Amino acid sequence: MRASSTIRPARSSPIRVYSAQRSAAQEIQQHTRAAQELDVLAVRGLGLIGLNDSLLRACLPRDQGGKGLRVRVALLDPDSPALTRRAAEIGESAESLANGVRLAEARLRELAGKRDISAYRYRMLPTWRVIRADSTMFVGAFDAGWEGHEAATYKVMETPHGPLFRGFRRMFEAVIDGAERTV
Repeated sequence: MRASSTIRPARSSPIRVYSAQRSAAQEIQQHTRAAQELDVLAVRGLGLIGLNDSLLRACLPRDQGGKGLRVRVALLDPDSPALTRRAAEIGESAESLANGVRLAEARLRELAGKRDISAYRYRMLPTWRVIRADSTMFVGAFDAGWEGHEAATYKVMETPHGPLFRGFRRMFEAVIDGAERTV
């Protein structure tokens, strides 16, 4: 009898592991520039998309009024108990972290008039940091003592039977479904 934990290659998700987000930055940007859909699940999102020099900001289309790329960003609700807990985990004040989320939303609001961008506030404790560019996903974990960009980053590709891509995509959709749209 075979062990149930055996994974057959035809049913797995191709994965590549990077030591941290910065190690995957060039590949993340390459996939984002070619994408039709971009989903981001973060805490405050400033380093990902909120600031002019953030990882994904330069990848947003500038021609045709920025049309052609649908962007959905889920950020931690600045008024949630989960934000207070997350701030304590990383040694930051809740006020500072909350203001960072609000700044990211304000910056996304500025972009939304010219691009297909929406932002949402979720209230659960953040566990995963997700960047999905079409059928490629980059995933990192949040934990006490480190921020998402410091964690190992996993590149997960969509395959017909790959459970990881489908699971993270389903989780993102559930977060959005239960979140408040702010932009």
